[in-house]
Amino acid sequence: MYYFSVTSCIGNVNLLITQKHHEHFISSSFFKCNFLFHKLNKKKSKTMSNSEKLNSVQYVHTISEAGRLLPSASRWNSIELDFNLLPKSPFNEKIESLPSRFSKSIDFNLFVKDKIHFKRFVIIAALFIIIIPALILLKHFFPPRNHHNGSSHNITLALNKALLLFDAQKSGRFVENSLIRFRGNSGMNDGNSSEHLDLVGGFYDAGNNIKFSFTTAYTVSLLSWTVIEYHEKYDHIGELDHVKDIIKWGSLYLLKLFVPPNNSSRNNSNPENDLTCWQRPEDMNYSRLVSVCDISSASDLAGEMSAAMSAASLVLKEDENIAEKLVKAAEELFILAIGTEKQGTYTTNDDCGGKARQFYDSTSYKDELVWGGLWLFFATGNKTYLKYATENFASAVKEQVDSDEGVFDWNNKITATSILLTRIRYFRDLGYPYESSFISSTINTDLLMCSYTSDTKYSKTEGDSCGLILLKPSTNPPLLQYAVTASFLSKLYSDYLQLLRTTSRSCSDSVFSSESLQKFSQSQVNYILGDNPLKMSYVVGYGDTYPVQVHHRAASIPWDGKQRICSEGNQWLNSEKANPNTLLGAMVAGPNKDDVFSDERSQPWFTEPNIASNAGLVAALIALHDPPTGSSNPIGGILGIDKNGMFENVKEFS
Repeated sequence: MYYFSVTSCIGNVNLLITQKHHEHFISSSFFKCNFLFHKLNKKKSKTMSNSEKLNSVQYVHTISEAGRLLPSASRWNSIELDFNLLPKSPFNEKIESLPSRFSKSIDFNLFVKDKIHFKRFVIIAALFIIIIPALILLKHFFPPRNHHNGSSHNITLALNKALLLFDAQKSGRFVENSLIRFRGNSGMNDGNSSEHLDLVGGFYDAGNNIKFSFTTAYTVSLLSWTVIEYHEKYDHIGELDHVKDIIKWGSLYLLKLFVPPNNSSRNNSNPENDLTCWQRPEDMNYSRLVSVCDISSASDLAGEMSAAMSAASLVLKEDENIAEKLVKAAEELFILAIGTEKQGTYTTNDDCGGKARQFYDSTSYKDELVWGGLWLFFATGNKTYLKYATENFASAVKEQVDSDEGVFDWNNKITATSILLTRIRYFRDLGYPYESSFISSTINTDLLMCSYTSDTKYSKTEGDSCGLILLKPSTNPPLLQYAVTASFLSKLYSDYLQLLRTTSRSCSDSVFSSESLQKFSQSQVNYILGDNPLKMSYVVGYGDTYPVQVHHRAASIPWDGKQRICSEGNQWLNSEKANPNTLLGAMVAGPNKDDVFSDERSQPWFTEPNIASNAGLVAALIALHDPPTGSSNPIGGILGIDKNGMFENVKEFS
């Protein structure tokens, strides 16, 4: 018994099936058919003789052009479908007219009723076969821009916007082709009023019109670190030149601040005007004061500036002139800072940092000096700087105040230094006399990662999937600035472990894995981008709901060509309307520890952004961004991280 199964059809076909003396005519309203010819045999006895096996039915298929029958190992007969499109040769007709030796072979003739539709089908099928591989190739060479490493958020878009905040904060001669349309030239006389110096440039720190060299240096340090590690990712999304420009802008300003041989200047506007006057920076016409710091009273500032210029020199190495100036200034400043008998923080001296104390009160200086020495080692390869960093790391840890433990921000570099020293141990094990310091830093780093991934040390807010980590709940708020740097460090360390092909590490009685670090890192960014009880993105311009009354002078006053005096500003400060200018990419201070947030311009502890916090956001986003496919980097390329770039100048240890 035989039966014919049609599995799928497209088009218009008349099918004639002939078996022995029976003809069956099947007409279908479709053209392309998938046929299965089934053979049903009667039940055979459980045993067969050898002769029976030899005489059993042979399954064959025919190919007319071959001139012979070909055996088939399958119980399914292969069927030739002749569409009668090509003229038949006499030879083929002669061959096909011969009776078959195999009684079980069956011939089928398939007649195409409408050849026009059939030809169209063939063309469409051919195009389909060509287009599908082409689309696969396009997907390979032009991957989607929504890179999110397991997140439901568009990390690329968030990163694009986060970098724009630094463009909006630029002081000095504004770039004409900038994407920020509500900014112009400002602070063009900075430095001339009191010190007769050229201090034009840099960044306004936050929603005010003040420039702080301490946070500027920290911002340059952190952004430079991210480029050194993840420059392939930046390049892949078209932001490498952009972030380099931001680093260069800040670095050139830092060069202006250092005036050899024995002082470092920190630009600070007139607080009476900058804090009480709600005015666009372009409209400022009052005197802007400059604070001058002696090295002996600003060890932390000197260390941070040395770190910033050293790290930036690695990023801007293609411009040899600028890179050399940065390294030279960094070395001179650092040697002066560690060579003086008296050391201290810049905010303990009223003339130097008294005005900054209420904004950025530094609690220690040894961590910045160790931080600066370590970056000088990377920039120069001079092991003298590494020796200083490793020998003074333990004392820097002891100087750390309890409330800063586990925090990486403008005030504390212990956690970041631990990770960098651990990086050297993992990828450039230098051995004696540095090994003990490397081991100590690795232990500190592992303990830090355990504290991030477990709930035993730090609590978290509610959140949707995983709440915001409360590293400094007493500062209630801002809290986001600490969460983003924790996100960056945890993802970076996870990448280090993957480069080592290490799946997990332990600390005391706890264990953390590379996967758990990535999960924690992603959870913090997800919270900031909208996965929180308020369903609000705390990055302006990202998502459907975000703060619209950002505490920011330039963003809150219309850009209409009119110059407004200081006394006119309160109407914009106290307005209940949304800002007329959107400060794209600005991460605001954020909610308190109870997930409470108030979108009011008059409450800067909720709605004010700053460059240091946004640098942390950029760091977290680029770390979490998916690596580019087909990376040219043979080592670390699969993770989008440059394993050896940091050691480019460490020739003697290569």
